[in-house]
Amino acid sequence: MLKIMGLIKEPKDIDFSTKSEPWTEQELSEFRKIMQEIKSRNAKIKQESLQETGKVQPT
Repeated sequence: MLKIMGLIKEPKDIDFSTKSEPWTEQELSEFRKIMQEIKSRNAKIKQESLQETGKVQPT
C-alpha cells in the first residue's frame, strides 16, 4: 500500500521557518579552529588504524 505524506499546516501564531543570524568573525574563527582540530584528530586515528592493519608503514 502506497501512503503519501500530506502537507503539515502551520499552526496559528507559530512560524516554522527560521532565519539564522550571520556569524561574527570571532564565531567563525572558533568554528574553524574546532573543525581543524577534528580533522587533525580524525587523520591521526585513520593513520593509526592503517598502521595497525599493516596497510601503511609507520612514519
